[in-house]
Amino acid sequence: MILKDLSFNSPEENILLDEALFVSADKGSGGEILRFWESPTVFIVLGRIGKEQDDVDMAAARKDKIPVLRRASGGGTVVQGPGCLNYTLILAKNTDPVIADLRQSYQWISQKIITALKNSDVEAVFRPISDIALSSNEKKFSGNAQRRGKNFILHHGTILYDFDLTLMARYLKMPKDVPEYRRNRSHTDFVTNIPMDPQVFKRSLAEIFAVKGEENRLETNEQALLQSLCGKANIRLDAYL
Repeated sequence: MILKDLSFNSPEENILLDEALFVSADKGSGGEILRFWESPTVFIVLGRIGKEQDDVDMAAARKDKIPVLRRASGGGTVVQGPGCLNYTLILAKNTDPVIADLRQSYQWISQKIITALKNSDVEAVFRPISDIALSSNEKKFSGNAQRRGKNFILHHGTILYDFDLTLMARYLKMPKDVPEYRRNRSHTDFVTNIPMDPQVFKRSLAEIFAVKGEENRLETNEQALLQSLCGKANIRLDAYL
């Protein structure tokens, strides 16, 4: 597995790079990857079949000029920005039998996240289908989503560690489907930041997944795929490339 600690300036490129890494691996041109990224700007992103009218206060988003985007994976609608760390895993289905099973893979990966967080003295629990919450009060700080291919899966998640939680109440409606452990709590009562040092967490998770090297740049095929996806979405590539 290769580590890529790589963020772009625009949320669109960050989202599309996850997709490019997944497509590259599933087509046989890439392998397993652990990526970290964080957006310097606030944005809203829907899951693959999410609906703006159901999930987002579009009047508030338009007023504040907050982009509303869509990712290739499932899961719910979230607000992201500074203080929200993203982790992305591109995993081969034949690495472990549990990866081939949707529900088992969520728990398997989440347990590794929980183990890595112990180095920051954060005690957490997995809450199906795809959440991680503090064990003390069951407040959510991590949501996860997947896209599954023939040979690989794309699994990505978020960790709130210094995020402006008021943005969720401002831009997001109460979701129609909520987990039982939420207990009808509002956004501000349900989500929380955790006292985590991002660098400590990154090192811990890299060790858990036995990362063999770090490449904080794109391979030629990855760059080509990202260019193609950005072109289809009419997005200018970041100057980083």
